[in-house]
Amino acid sequence: MDVQLDPTASSPPYEQIRSQIVEQVRSGALAPGAKLPTVRALAGQLGLAVNTVARSYRELERDGMIETRGRQGSFVARDGSAAERAAMAEAEAYAARIRELGMNAETGVAFVRRAFELSRPGS
Repeated sequence: MDVQLDPTASSPPYEQIRSQIVEQVRSGALAPGAKLPTVRALAGQLGLAVNTVARSYRELERDGMIETRGRQGSFVARDGSAAERAAMAEAEAYAARIRELGMNAETGVAFVRRAFELSRPGS
């Protein structure tokens, strides 16, 4: 697992760690069941406080991307559907917000399609 911090980035270190691990899981660089470094080891490697890395791991576990097995350590979620669970949670939050704004499902889906069109790689 390779994590690099950018001290000039606007996002805090815990978020940089979290997002890089998510990307490595999604790309397959970290396979389901892969063991992650301990919180202390990664904190030492990156020169960070243990609590910073622990926060990243907590958020990854909350999102279902990793699972902690006590003294055995932390691992990429085995079922391989962690990204799908995270995406569904985001979709549910978006749907709730669209309803709060008084819009229907068709309008909400149209916004998502438009966002995908606008965020195409190379555009």
